[in-house]
Amino acid sequence: MLKMYIMKFNYSNTIKFCTLIFCTILLVFVNGCKKDPKTKPVLETSAVTDIDGNIYKTVKIGNHWWMAENLKTKTYRNGTTIPKIQSDTTQWKRDTTGAYCIYDNNANAPGLLYNWFAVNNTNQIAPTGWHIPSDDEWKELEKQLGMSSTEVDKTSWRGTDQGEKLKIESPNGWTKSGDVWSTNESGFAALAGGCRMFDGRWGDPGLFATGFWWSISVNNNQAWYRYLDYKNANVFRYYGLKTYGFSVRCIKD
Repeated sequence: MLKMYIMKFNYSNTIKFCTLIFCTILLVFVNGCKKDPKTKPVLETSAVTDIDGNIYKTVKIGNHWWMAENLKTKTYRNGTTIPKIQSDTTQWKRDTTGAYCIYDNNANAPGLLYNWFAVNNTNQIAPTGWHIPSDDEWKELEKQLGMSSTEVDKTSWRGTDQGEKLKIESPNGWTKSGDVWSTNESGFAALAGGCRMFDGRWGDPGLFATGFWWSISVNNNQAWYRYLDYKNANVFRYYGLKTYGFSVRCIKD
């Protein structure tokens, strides 16, 4: 009987010991997969107010101050109202004077979407002392986050983890995907606002999966932009028709 008890005792303790080891390994594995939040640098932040009274967080990245939220003004700097084209797809794709919309009329949309004509309007859409970033200023931002000089001039997906450093931390505002982690190391707090297609349709797959931002720079009859996707850790650079509806971030003069 004593022998059987000892064997039972040893077997039970072995199970407990193996379970403890398994849980420890699992915990290390899970934590090891995540980006280390302790590496996030101390950021210099402030705020700016637009003509409508909207207050935006701002962050200094390198030598430049950037908005840390998507623009949502409905009024140009000089007091002129920006036309809203929400449901009329024909009117949207024909507009060449400047317009805004709310993504699919969704109240959760982070900021407004603007066509490029609103971005380039002489009435000026940025708050006083601020402007729409050029393609080169976007490149400066990307290089500040570690993108190489050869990568930054390429089109399509470029860089390594710069997209992760730009996106607001998961799960706030971005659909989670695999090993793509939104760290917001830069403080830019990129939000997934989706887009409106050049023909007035709403872009797929909707909010919280993609984010598009205009630059003021042109390439023939199209304009340069940046695109982040929940499935990618890097940054997409290309040019598109000016009737797309994209988000806007401003940079300080």
